[in-house]
Formats: sequence, structure tokens, C-alpha cells
Amino acid sequence: MIFKKYFTVLFLLIAAGKAMAQTQTNPWRSGIVTDEFIYEQAPYKECHAATIAQTPKGLVAAWFGGTKERNPDVCIWVSRKVNGKWTEGQNVANGIQNDTLRYPTWNPVLYQIPNGELMLFYKIGPSPSAWKGYLKTSKDGGITWSAQKALPDGYLGPIKNKPELIGKNLICPTSTEGKGGWNIHFEITPDFGKTWKQVSVAKGPDTLEGIQPSILKYKDGRLQLLARSRNRAVLESWSTDKGMTWTPLAKTTLPNNNSGTDAVTLKDGRQLLVYNHVLPPGKLAKGARTPLNVAVSKDGKTWYAVLILEDSPISQYSYPSVIQTSDGMVHFVYTWRRQRIKHVVADPAKFKLVEIKNGEWPKVAGYTLPKIKGDAKDL
Repeated sequence: MIFKKYFTVLFLLIAAGKAMAQTQTNPWRSGIVTDEFIYEQAPYKECHAATIAQTPKGLVAAWFGGTKERNPDVCIWVSRKVNGKWTEGQNVANGIQNDTLRYPTWNPVLYQIPNGELMLFYKIGPSPSAWKGYLKTSKDGGITWSAQKALPDGYLGPIKNKPELIGKNLICPTSTEGKGGWNIHFEITPDFGKTWKQVSVAKGPDTLEGIQPSILKYKDGRLQLLARSRNRAVLESWSTDKGMTWTPLAKTTLPNNNSGTDAVTLKDGRQLLVYNHVLPPGKLAKGARTPLNVAVSKDGKTWYAVLILEDSPISQYSYPSVIQTSDGMVHFVYTWRRQRIKHVVADPAKFKLVEIKNGEWPKVAGYTLPKIKGDAKDL
């Protein structure tokens, strides 16, 4: 009995020591209330490109999963959070064209229509330069789904990040990749997918190469675009007419490693960006996808460090999606080493802000980011 009590106490001390070590290892955790995997095991080897939405029935997440990105067996999977637990992933879309041809699926994006259906946008095709846009809808919070509907020719839907409803227009942040390079534009629908029009964004005098934009909203009516780039920086553009026209792309002061970002306007008016704060080595455009960081800003210009969601030297932690739910909590989902999808919840009222100066993540005494092992895989 004495030995049993001894080992119990020893076990508790070791566990407490590990928890303390983890806290000391990454001090950028203020405000995090949940840190979990959406699933532990799946019937496929790899996953990527998660998205999340709040419905009247609760949280819904989606991602693509299969043997490997670009493999024809890659499908769209959906999970719902029910009674505090994520349901087993449901295969809701595949790229089967006929008995002899099958393409991979790509980049799901969820959007809950206010007082309406849940929309699921995704792509099907052999590559990002040749994919096509598709849409399914759910009337019951992601339990069941409609038949697949192709978007009109030339329209892809939101390419990675969630749409924003501006007035009566649902503005979908979109981009293309192909012979013409990387190009950002917006696809706008006033009737949730029945009719569409497009708005372009100029590359600017430096012909900046961006894709996968997000939309931020300001109290004075302005909109801001933030996007992934090949230019070693997060890109931006601004609109003063509700998204009908946009300024040419320009670099922000924040670095980008040629990996996806996402952003959301918080209820208190602050802007939040989740991204890999990584400046690739030398003049390279691409860098490893770790750490995964969160920054906030009042004006979209001066940014403050608040969180490091992942700081392991093992890449990759990438393709984040972020929303703020009706209770004020901020929810992140993202790729965890291509093996699983991570879900993190944070309370923005508990963020501790430190200004990011000269594009460098602030240093904390006694803490150094681990050296990176391995490079990022590309999409």
C-alpha cells in the first residue's frame, strides 16, 4: 500500500513537471481553453485544409483526406461536435467522374447562411490549375447533404477561407493558379449561389503573387484583404466600396512562408490573423510550416503577437481556419503534420499583446523557438 501511494505521488509529480515544462517551453498560450484533435484515427493516411463553421446545431468542421494530396482517392470529410465530442468523420464528397476516371477533391470551405442552410464549397480536379468549383448544402447542420452542384464555368467559390456577408452580397475570397501566375479575385453572389459576378484585384507595380485571401471588416465600412504570397510577406489590399473595387496588392510588415493564412474580425473590432510567422531563408519564397502563430491588430497595420499554437521543430502546422462563435470564443482548426486535424479554442479577452516590430516575433526571456526540422510540403 505504501509503495502504491509512493508511485501515485511520483506519477502526479512527473505529470505536473511535464505540464510545467510544456508551459515554460511555449509561453505564448494565454487564453487557450481547449487544445484537441478532431480525430485520433482515420481510414486514410493524410489530411489537410480544414474549415470550421458554427451552425444552430453546433460546430461543424471539414477537411480533405486520402492517401496523399493530389491522389484520386482524396475526399471531403465532415465532423460535427455533439455533446462535447467530435463525431467520426463522414465522407461527403469525392471526385469520381465515371467508371474509369476519378480526381482528387480539394480545399473545403464551410459557410453558415444566417437563418439558412450550411454551405460546403470545394474543388475537384487533377491540380489547382485545373480544378472546378462545387457546392453542397445542408439543412440540418451538417448531418445530411444535398446533391453536388457545379458552380458556373469560370467560378470556383471561396478558394480556402470563409466568405463574408457584406450587405446583401456574399463575398467569396478566391484565387487562381496557372499559366498566368497567381491571381486574387472575389466571386460575389447576392442570392447565396444562384447568380454570381467577379471582381478583380490588381497585382500592383511589383506584380505581387498572392492566393487564398481572407476578408476583414472595419467599423468605418472599409474591407481589408490578407493573403498568402510568393513574396516573403503577407499581402494586403483595401476596399472602400463594400468590396466592389480593391487597391493593388501590397506587402504587409508580416512574413509569409508561401503557406495559407486565415483572418477574422472580432466582435470588439480587433482584427485577428493566424499564420506561420516564418521568413524563409535567404531569398527563398518558401519555408517550413512551423511555428503557427496568431496576431491581432486594431488598424490592420500595427500587429501584436498573442499566441503560438504550435512551436514544435517538426513541420508542418498549416492551413488554419478561424472563426469567432456567438459566445465570444475564437476557434482555430488546422493541419497537424498532415496526420490529423487540430482544434484549438481561445478566449480573446485573455490575450496578452506584445507589439511585432520590424516583422520579428517578440522575444521572451528564457524561451527560444526550436530549430526547424524538415521543409514544408507544398500546396
